[in-house]
Amino acid sequence: MNAMQLSRPGPIDNAPLQAVELPVPDPGRGQLLLQVSVCGVCHTDLHTVEGDLALPRLPIIPGHQVVGVVAALGPDCRLHQVGDRVGVAWLNWTCGNCAYCQAGLENLCPQARFTGLHAGGGYAEFMAVDERFAYPLPAGFSDAAAAPLLCAGIIGYRSLRLSDIRPGQRLGLYGFGASAHLAIQVARHWGCSVYVFTRSANHRQLAQELGAAWVGGAEEEPGAALDGAVIFAPAGGLVLRALGHTRPGGTVAINAIHMSPIPQFDYNLIYGERTLRSVANFTRQDAAEFLQLAGDIPIRTEVASFPLAAANDVLQRLKHSQIRGAAVLTVG
Repeated sequence: MNAMQLSRPGPIDNAPLQAVELPVPDPGRGQLLLQVSVCGVCHTDLHTVEGDLALPRLPIIPGHQVVGVVAALGPDCRLHQVGDRVGVAWLNWTCGNCAYCQAGLENLCPQARFTGLHAGGGYAEFMAVDERFAYPLPAGFSDAAAAPLLCAGIIGYRSLRLSDIRPGQRLGLYGFGASAHLAIQVARHWGCSVYVFTRSANHRQLAQELGAAWVGGAEEEPGAALDGAVIFAPAGGLVLRALGHTRPGGTVAINAIHMSPIPQFDYNLIYGERTLRSVANFTRQDAAEFLQLAGDIPIRTEVASFPLAAANDVLQRLKHSQIRGAAVLTVG
């Protein structure tokens, strides 16, 4: 099978992903063999490829917003059938036995494995995955349109929940890439007024098209205190801006697996019972709830498609905020 593989992390400008030919994986007990159709491109892929994340294994095939068709079943598979269209996301496996898993917080499982990090991902024509972590996809979405739902969408949904935003309140979104352009649609569905902070002219235009109440730079004052905020851009300085824009009692949620250092700040920024919290991965419950909601709204995904062989170039564009909405690699 054709794949884009990382053997040694490095700057994306040096094109560290290499085109290789590999054997088709053999699905183990409880696993599906998935014939990949498309795979979304995520900032976490960029952090993986550039070595910002600790890499538990090399070589590795990145990609964790995977849409494909079940090509074969390993022993003891009961949830899916050959020919089913399913999606695979970042959370690849959890132990099910630890205190976090038992408490409904499998996203914090210390033994959790992640697609494209511990296990081979979707930058390849085939992949094997535990069938419990493969999700039926809502009808009405093409493969390319469905791909961003599987990370950008699910993690954006969890971020909204952890921001404690309520219907009708004012929400701030800092950064407006793949995840934020889906989160705004959920927030608007809930009747929230959404204030978008981004530097990119293309991203500002998209935010306005999707119903933002206000669009500007993080250094600007939005003219109203926010009830909650989500930071999507991995820039620590935005934490200070978001806290400064958020009312007492409000929550700022940081949706970033990797972030530059947060500068020292005055206590008054967080005083008044403001909450600052990180968002770590997601649970299967988050995935089920969001995928149902995505079909009900229905969410519109803004997608730019590229061939698998262009993965290095697409990650370069992502790094420099040159993708409008979400990028998807066409694999099959």
